[in-house]
Amino acid sequence: MKRVRYIFLLAFCTLALTTSNVYIEQVQAAPVAATVEQCQSASPLAIVNNPKAYLNQTVVMNAKFDKFSTLGLDYKPAFKSSDDYISFLVKRDDTMYDVPLSEMKLFIKREEAEKFIDLKTNDEISITGKVFSDALGDAWVDVSKLVLLKKAPEKDGVK
Repeated sequence: MKRVRYIFLLAFCTLALTTSNVYIEQVQAAPVAATVEQCQSASPLAIVNNPKAYLNQTVVMNAKFDKFSTLGLDYKPAFKSSDDYISFLVKRDDTMYDVPLSEMKLFIKREEAEKFIDLKTNDEISITGKVFSDALGDAWVDVSKLVLLKKAPEKDGVK
């Protein structure tokens, strides 16, 4: 009886190992999908000056935050719903005046924007997003990542 159990156990283990090897070979042979998306570093002004060149590209840019806005929301040719998104503006860096870069429409999902409710004008940020449209000759960017790089200096004790 012990010998029958031993033979049965040996047969079972052999079958299990053989099946495992076939399964492992199948798993190892399967192609791995590339999940890392190529990002192109650019300045906001470079993107605004030639939005067609960046169309359907993922870009990374640094800028100074201006303010949250509703600019460009619900515009049919480059639709982003005001129910799901909020837009924001960054500052122009090609002038000595305090001017927002309104030619760049930046959209971020509302639940993500809530994490950045404390952003203030002139905070330095890094933006990663995909230029999804060049409607009206402007750059329309779907922001996938927003990072606060540096808080703006406080003015006269005001936080």
